Amino acid sequence: MAKVHVTDLVLRDGHQSLIATRMRTDDMLPICGKLDQVGFWSLEAWGGATFDACVRFLKEDPWQRLKKLRKALPNTRIQMLLRGQNLLGYRHYADDVVRAFVQKAADNGIDVFRVFDAMNDIRNMRVAIEAVKKSGKHAQGAISYTVSPVHDIAYFVEMAKRLTDMGVDSIAIKDMAGLLTPYVAYDLVKAIKQATDLPVNSHSHATAGLSTMVHMKAVEAGVDIIDCCNSAFSEGASHATTESLVAALAGTEYDTGLSLPLLQEIAAHFSEVRKKYWQFEMDSHLVDSRILTSQVPGGMISNLANQLKEQGALNRIDEVMLEIPRVRKDLGYPPLVTPTSQIVGTQAVLNVLTGGRYKSVANEVKSYLLGRYGKAPGAVNEEVRKMAVGNQEVITCRPADLLSDELDKLRADSEGLAKSDEDVLTYAMFPDIGRTFLLERAAGSLTPEPLLPPSAKDATVSPAVYAPNEFKVTLHGETYHIRITGSGRSDETERPFYVYVDGISEEVLVETLDEIEVSAGSNSHRKAAGKGDAAAGKRPRPSHAGHVTTTMPGTIVDVKVKVGDKVKAGDGIFIIEAMKMENEVQAAVSGTVVSVLIAKGDAVTPDQVLVEIQPE
Repeated sequence: MAKVHVTDLVLRDGHQSLIATRMRTDDMLPICGKLDQVGFWSLEAWGGATFDACVRFLKEDPWQRLKKLRKALPNTRIQMLLRGQNLLGYRHYADDVVRAFVQKAADNGIDVFRVFDAMNDIRNMRVAIEAVKKSGKHAQGAISYTVSPVHDIAYFVEMAKRLTDMGVDSIAIKDMAGLLTPYVAYDLVKAIKQATDLPVNSHSHATAGLSTMVHMKAVEAGVDIIDCCNSAFSEGASHATTESLVAALAGTEYDTGLSLPLLQEIAAHFSEVRKKYWQFEMDSHLVDSRILTSQVPGGMISNLANQLKEQGALNRIDEVMLEIPRVRKDLGYPPLVTPTSQIVGTQAVLNVLTGGRYKSVANEVKSYLLGRYGKAPGAVNEEVRKMAVGNQEVITCRPADLLSDELDKLRADSEGLAKSDEDVLTYAMFPDIGRTFLLERAAGSLTPEPLLPPSAKDATVSPAVYAPNEFKVTLHGETYHIRITGSGRSDETERPFYVYVDGISEEVLVETLDEIEVSAGSNSHRKAAGKGDAAAGKRPRPSHAGHVTTTMPGTIVDVKVKVGDKVKAGDGIFIIEAMKMENEVQAAVSGTVVSVLIAKGDAVTPDQVLVEIQPE
């Protein structure tokens, strides 16, 4: 048989999985000459979270990154990951936006588009695939692999056949969570190869420690392309190591033909580069077999851990991990991949922290239950659906069929900011952070988040930059073991810290000395906190049912009430974005709104009163 081809993921999925997508373009370009010499089938370099991270954190234009990579890699296909009708965002876009985005990505340098849908609803992939074919580029239809009572080999083979009928050029088995086992991979590749005449690509994360074995059995079954990652960014939540698989297949009928010494030169470059991003390293085991039972992707675990840590609830992560499979079952067993992983994960957190399952339901969960993300793979729990959305009508058509063309409106909304069609599409993907990016670019004030120096790893060298979160304190002859699990946001004088003291959860309020002098003492300041704080921008702590708070830290995206409004218990008061999901916060009591202490864009935490209602 023909040799096995390799797609290397170091420029996208590798650093997305291990350092939160923080690698900057300037650290990629110097090694592109050598990457271009290797002879990869493709280099994945765009899509997924890279677009978001460029705009939000790195303050780089993602389109400029693509143009620079295209120029630096003249002999190598550049590949991107595209979320079907979601493109690179977290909602469905109208068809005209999908077509425009694909065409501009092709114009700027993308050769291979890996198109997937989180629900495996190929209706949500059709327009993107048609647009790729029209642009003359390679359309790869991806199957989001998962395990559930409704997902089996026959299910995935049928999907592969339908994608083939849709005109894709190849099929990818996208094992985003690392759930594939070697012998299942063998059977799945065999079955797809027998049912279609298309090249098949194997993609499997190394989270559970199985990906190298998965690729080897896939190769034996006739797979054409394997996804792996240069050793500097491989294994763990990333992927099998490119050099290892090249060595394993060398001298066999499956020989990749790639140069091991050249790959090792590339690894030396990226190994040095990775040191710069130590502050973003995932705090995880190299192999995490829990995923084989929880089915929670590694990136989702780290996201949940960070979210829980922020609100001092990291000790409840095991409860959340147990709740995730229950929520997934309620929702009809969607694969856990963006955005369904965020939908399921956020709802699991809400179920654990609000003191009751579905006591608070995220807006995206409501949309999911109404069919607005597509058809669920399995049966949805109708009791949960009724609890969340009542008797609202569930749509059965392709969700985007309900969307009118929106490109002209996006152009109008971004007028004065957008200097090109690419800028309009940046704004379309992320309106808030996209607008901020375009404004800062126009002002010449784009500043990437700082990279802490290596010395900051050692608290004894640079305590002002980096501090420990676990230590022992001896006071009056007694030694206490203290672990900080998170912190809330400060008001003008106080900041809450959530800590464990000898295993007992505590909250500590910290005031700096100069602020105590200004406020004439913390006790008097706290006692004075109340309605008058609105004018000063302060938020008191909740003390009665009319104090509306949030269960999760996040950002306010909409405020639905104003002072003087009459509300009923259950009415929506404001919408908060947390973990990339929106959640409507409702009134617990009926009455009159007497203060609103938030505005769109505010960062908030659970220990603050955000709206006050005077009960009837």
